[in-house]
Amino acid sequence: MRLALLSFVTLASLPTNFAVAQSPDGNPSRLTPERAVNYRRVSDLHFSPDGSAVVCVVSQPAGLAIESHLWIAHPARKSFEQLTYSQKSERSPKWAPSGEQLAFLSNRAGTTQIFVMPQGGGEARQISSGAAVSQFQWSPDGKQIAYLAREAGSDLDVNAPRVADRELDLERLWVVDVTTKAARQVTAGKWLLEEFSWLGSDQILAVASDDARIETWHNALYKIALNTGAFTLFSRPNQPFRGLAVSSDLRQFSFVSTRRGAPIPHDLYVQGVATGAARDVTSAVDRAVLAAKWQNHGTVFARIADGFRVRVIRIDPSGTIAPIDLPYSVRDFDVAGDGTLVFVGVGFDRLPEIFLRNIDGTVSQLGHAQEGWEGVRLTDAEIFQFKSLDGVQIEAALMKPQAPARGKLPLVVLVHGGPASNFSADYFWFNSWPQLLVERGYQVLMVNPRGSIGYGEQFVKANRADLGGGDFRDVMAAVDAVIARGETDPKRLGIGGWSYGAEMTQWAIGHTHRFRAAVSGGGVFDEAAEFGTENGAAEDLWYFGAPWEHPEIYARNSPATFIKNATTPTLIVHGEEDRNNPLGQSLALYRALKYFGVESELITYPGEGHLPLQPKHQVDILQRMLDWYDRHMK
Repeated sequence: MRLALLSFVTLASLPTNFAVAQSPDGNPSRLTPERAVNYRRVSDLHFSPDGSAVVCVVSQPAGLAIESHLWIAHPARKSFEQLTYSQKSERSPKWAPSGEQLAFLSNRAGTTQIFVMPQGGGEARQISSGAAVSQFQWSPDGKQIAYLAREAGSDLDVNAPRVADRELDLERLWVVDVTTKAARQVTAGKWLLEEFSWLGSDQILAVASDDARIETWHNALYKIALNTGAFTLFSRPNQPFRGLAVSSDLRQFSFVSTRRGAPIPHDLYVQGVATGAARDVTSAVDRAVLAAKWQNHGTVFARIADGFRVRVIRIDPSGTIAPIDLPYSVRDFDVAGDGTLVFVGVGFDRLPEIFLRNIDGTVSQLGHAQEGWEGVRLTDAEIFQFKSLDGVQIEAALMKPQAPARGKLPLVVLVHGGPASNFSADYFWFNSWPQLLVERGYQVLMVNPRGSIGYGEQFVKANRADLGGGDFRDVMAAVDAVIARGETDPKRLGIGGWSYGAEMTQWAIGHTHRFRAAVSGGGVFDEAAEFGTENGAAEDLWYFGAPWEHPEIYARNSPATFIKNATTPTLIVHGEEDRNNPLGQSLALYRALKYFGVESELITYPGEGHLPLQPKHQVDILQRMLDWYDRHMK
């Protein structure tokens, strides 16, 4: 065993504000960790009913947090400007059916509540009170708003005992009168509500469960009578399913489900409210549907993952599917009644901006969301395909430094989260990792191995009970394919990732000594231990079954089983409040590496969940990641 360098750091206090920093050489256009996270995120687009305006949420760093406000765009004027300016945050904007009012959620009153303001801006009125509101929907006539919130008195003191699976902590359906602010509770009991939409003035369609204690996927569609709160079973779509959306005439609805059972909802289904079975309207496309919006009572648009691009398709009432030609990958979108499309366009080398696609196919940008990035050149990626060790076709993306290379370059391979996720042409916090590494002179390889979305439902299922099997071989085959080009130094390889990507990083260091440095963020070390402590077990049950019945499967799929083989210096970072992959996973990894004398560092982040949200923590992780690779690979 070689001598290990071991350290444990808790980030309890860092500077609360930061500015866009110049690089050490004083180049104002050089990408730095501070600049990498200091950009505007644009999301949640909504056309006004008449199509004359688009409201959205724009978020950006503000001190210790990411602050969100509503912005509004007017396509006719090509304008894009901020609409709300509270000292807190706003989100989830929704137009009233008439378009005369705009409702949204805000924490400006302490807890998150519903506010309503005039269409053109002005003073907002708070119309809900009590426990925090998580989601809401306007009634078809615009006179009421239905929302989800817990019962009065259910908010516990932070120091009070917590009772698991307590009915009082379940969110209830409420209805509030927009004019009088009179609210009434509609539902009670053991029902767990996740999504809902109005079917008329007296009825709600909801995605719900009749027993919140059950941790398998067992939701169904129910009709809720608003006068009595009674639930009537409507249908049981294939599990899992999500994304309930009702057409404008309230006669049809759509949701995303799966054909034969899968780890994620995959295909778009359309069903009549009165009669008829659900129809899979995207099976011919065989790409994961990320979101769907109704244009009118018959036509629906869907955003789909297609390899490294996110595209939009249109499905007409006859079931005919037409791709919508757009110049950029699509982060979010909405469609007006006449078919005009508004979308957030992104790319590996493109920060989020809003674009309008007219019905004649022309595309134009609506204003400018970003500022302070003048002169900064982000790097695009080369998308390529190759055959894995068993002949399966795999897709990957390679980034190279923009400056001419002097000799062979070091390479860092990054693995995405999930596993049922993918790398896409986009810019966000994790996708800034490759940009910063390329700036430092590294090649960066991003692989979508089997188990990724964007390549069909069977591909998503291909690593069931086999994490670290075919998917790991795909990653290593991609590394070999890049090395074969002759531009990469095979003795200077690194690996890293977050969540499932961190799990594959831990797996890699237990199965090969080819990597000189590794970075693991929010990962899984011991599958069985994680199953007993994570905040939801349904996905793991699909992948592995129950650990008490299949301990051999959990052991075979856990990096912990093979960690005694590790020699790669490993940086470990994890949020202390992570409920997806609890902190104990990284604590156990760190202890194992210490035991076997492997150089490692563990840094934990107070107040952070599965993904770091505080800008200062994002910057710290990015800087440590860069320093770690530099220390061991340059």
